[in-house]
Amino acid sequence: MNLNKVILVGRLAADPETRTIPSGQNVTTIRLATSRVWYDQSSQKQEQTEFHTIVCWGKLSDITSRYLRKGQLAMFEGRLQTRSWDGQDGVKRYKTEVVAEGMQMGPKAMGGSGSNYNNDNQSQNNYNPRQNRNNNTNSKSNDDDDIPVINEEEPFDSTNNKNDDDGVEEKQIDLKDIPF
Repeated sequence: MNLNKVILVGRLAADPETRTIPSGQNVTTIRLATSRVWYDQSSQKQEQTEFHTIVCWGKLSDITSRYLRKGQLAMFEGRLQTRSWDGQDGVKRYKTEVVAEGMQMGPKAMGGSGSNYNNDNQSQNNYNPRQNRNNNTNSKSNDDDDIPVINEEEPFDSTNNKNDDDGVEEKQIDLKDIPF
């Protein structure tokens, strides 16, 4: 059995770059930064950042170029692909890239106008269903109840069990239970 699967979660190092190839198809190239943090033998925090080139085709190209911006958190699933060409100096060159097959946008980066998904409607970008739910407890909207809201500024709640507004007990995932 063979498997070529890549999953990366990181921040965009630059805005996506889209170009049209001679066949008329759009291709978007994304530079994604991922960081690895560890402590050395003297308990000093160390960090190493890797930069990955991700290539998106078709509809995924259109979505990423429209909604993603520098600094935004995103997850990409895809496969590794190495291409080769002869350089102008006659030397054969190689480049390994991730060809994206799926993408999940993270929360919007805070600050800066370039970090919004859509700058046309500023009030829409600031909408938070949790604020609306707390202010209007009598007029709950079913549309907002099932949509999780991710806010980078909010601290992580590490308690195991949590009671929601409707009294249903939700089991939280304990990070110690994850094997990696």
